[in-house]
Amino acid sequence: MAALNYHHLRYFREVAHEGNLSRAAERLNVSQSALSIQIKNLEDRLGHPLFERVGRGLVLTEVGRIALDHADRIFGAGEELLATLSQNATVLPPLKLGALSTLSRNFQMAFLRPAIRRGDVDFVLKSGNTQTLLEGLRTLSLDVVLTTEVPQGEHGQEFAAQRIADQEVGIHGVPDRVKYSTLRELLESEPLILPTDTAIRTGFEGLLSRLGITPRIAASVDDMAMVRLLAREGAGLAVAPAVVLADEIASRRLATAPFSLDIAEPFYAVTISRKYPHPMLAQLLESPAV
Repeated sequence: MAALNYHHLRYFREVAHEGNLSRAAERLNVSQSALSIQIKNLEDRLGHPLFERVGRGLVLTEVGRIALDHADRIFGAGEELLATLSQNATVLPPLKLGALSTLSRNFQMAFLRPAIRRGDVDFVLKSGNTQTLLEGLRTLSLDVVLTTEVPQGEHGQEFAAQRIADQEVGIHGVPDRVKYSTLRELLESEPLILPTDTAIRTGFEGLLSRLGITPRIAASVDDMAMVRLLAREGAGLAVAPAVVLADEIASRRLATAPFSLDIAEPFYAVTISRKYPHPMLAQLLESPAV
């Protein structure tokens, strides 16, 4: 199979975005006839028509829309390459962030806020398990991974894990259900929503052991977003950092029990050594994430 002619693809992309052959030819500084030949050559190569004429304009066919999607990604990747390797780039490449699927969305937003406020940084956001995300760092398809644990095992040494925040863990729920005189009374009376996060789980189980209490666990959840939703619905009291339920606490839909658990959840930004790290990364790692 003959290779795709990217010169033809570039001309097609210009016509597709303009929707008009004459304007595209003017922008490309070629004649309309030459441009038509280039488009026809690409259609012959793909085996499908890319446009249909409607009035004086050109409308993409279904195959044309598919081809344009691929063309935009191809040439976008080229522009990203130039921006990444240019020390004087005026356009920043997209910041590619990975985060554990269980990680608080509010915390992720807090981490990204300095870049969002700039207004000139695009994002690629990916969630998944630790193995998948670390592989993304290895292949350079991710710039940074947010997690609550330092990478372990034989490959752990190739990554740098910077502790960027510690979130105090508390008990949160519908206001009427956190009004107890003591922590013991609360734990013995109310069902709990407990995340499966290792740091929180280990610390909380240690607290229960010291108190000699076996509470009712209404739900064990591996997704902090679901912890928040269950607490909002009154399914139980959530054992989690306040950042997970920040909006509900601010609106007084939920309240925090006035008892210290002496448990903190650490948050790490994991990176890998790169000659060309994302220009925004150093600022994000230096900014407080909450």
